[in-house]
Amino acid sequence: MKTRIKELRVKYNFTQEDLAKKVGVRRETIVFLESGKYNPSLKLARDISKVLKSKIEDIFLFDED
Repeated sequence: MKTRIKELRVKYNFTQEDLAKKVGVRRETIVFLESGKYNPSLKLARDISKVLKSKIEDIFLFDED
């Protein structure tokens, strides 16, 4: 899975630590999400979408097979 988390995070001038604190996870979780190595829970995806003011489907891009 690809994400636009880093792109949107930078747009709002958030560090990985800032975003992590806002959604209640560790910075490492944001690192793994940005690199596509971790699939978030629906709650975490929703929390991130609220903070980044975007729809979940605009942040998390799933490969269509």
